[in-house]
Amino acid sequence: MSEEKQPRKASSVRHTRAIQRDRTKHPIPAPTDENIQKRLTEIVHPATLAQVAYFRRLGLPERTLSLVVMVAFVLDMIWRQIGGVSEMVRLVQTESVLWVSPRKVSQQAFSQRLMSLPAELFLNILLSVLPRMQQRWSERKRPVPPEIAWALERYSEVQAVDGSTLDALIRKIGLLKGLSQNPLAGKITGLLNLASRLPSQIWYESDPQAHDQRFWPQILAALKANSLLILDMGYINFAMFAQLTLAQVKFITRAKSNLAYVFECAILNTPRVRDSLVWIGTDEDRQLVRLVEVLYAGKWYRYLSNELDPERLPTAYLVALYWQRWRIEDAYAIVKRLLGLAYFWCGAQNAVEMQVWATWLLYVVLVDLIDAVAEALNQPFAAISIEMVYRSLYFFTQSHARGEAKDVVAYLAANTKLFGIVKRKRKGAHPSPLILIPALTEPNQP
Repeated sequence: MSEEKQPRKASSVRHTRAIQRDRTKHPIPAPTDENIQKRLTEIVHPATLAQVAYFRRLGLPERTLSLVVMVAFVLDMIWRQIGGVSEMVRLVQTESVLWVSPRKVSQQAFSQRLMSLPAELFLNILLSVLPRMQQRWSERKRPVPPEIAWALERYSEVQAVDGSTLDALIRKIGLLKGLSQNPLAGKITGLLNLASRLPSQIWYESDPQAHDQRFWPQILAALKANSLLILDMGYINFAMFAQLTLAQVKFITRAKSNLAYVFECAILNTPRVRDSLVWIGTDEDRQLVRLVEVLYAGKWYRYLSNELDPERLPTAYLVALYWQRWRIEDAYAIVKRLLGLAYFWCGAQNAVEMQVWATWLLYVVLVDLIDAVAEALNQPFAAISIEMVYRSLYFFTQSHARGEAKDVVAYLAANTKLFGIVKRKRKGAHPSPLILIPALTEPNQP
């Protein structure tokens, strides 16, 4: 009697394989437009040159594929969504890539450099660029979400933290060939400035199963006094909450349904909104916090904060600011789906990290471009479609080549309706908590 066949398990890497097939079948993209080249060069190249001395201190040999050359190649490879190393090698031998002229490079040499050039150099470039980009944001004039503008008058900064697991590696090379399953590429955790949409810090962990709690030491070290931190339930840790309070950092998070607490007093109590002071934790971790509960569409939503003063942080603003946490999810969607961090050219650990930092570097450049477009249109950043701006760069490149356009920001602003640059207003969108909460506290509410 033949052995009964076991049902096949659903593949956990189908998404990655689909992306791989799509990327490898793409036609070879046009060279990066000179306007985009200029923007990338202006932002990234000085930071790259500043790392050359460190590159030499590491004792790394000056080869054809130097740090300056590799940064240009990797950034261009991501920006243009090049399908693989072999295709990139063909391109660099026939055309200029950002600030690098054509040169002879073998596929083996390029692959080896991806695995051997320290990825921390790319991280250092990213970290050195971020303060400058934050400064550029602060110098622009465009509407800011009212809850963020309100918070910036009271807190030094408003940050959101969250993690995201990277997609599966393709088993192509080295030790990966012998594995029975495609391993995940690791996990990233980011601290995002909710005003500028720029990352303040990004951390990478090669273990894809790493729990969010593992990143608490880095998060605590990165936060400033009098800042406001927005986090989801995966980071709930009463000991860490106590440390945030000691560091003069305020937080807002969702409360778990099984939260154990001791009621202290009521700040606000209506049939649909309750704002109370409660005690959480035990022993050294015991502390007084705000518990805000809102009944909306038949469901209670509960939030915790260590900002105890309802005049400093009114109920409506507390809830509205937590809703802004979704902006970090948007950032992950951009780097993974739009900029391709769901597909890895090489399974080597160093190459994965290099691609992670380079992709976030391009995210920063793209956010800066979006913000410039928002300023030109006098629109809030959230009203601009990042995806449509990115995809519309093709049309700008063609217009620029015909001599019909000179400046990318002016071109996109002038053609905003044609390219769908400004998002359409969604029907049935949830009302802002700044409107919703006061309405729910009115005595005539059913």
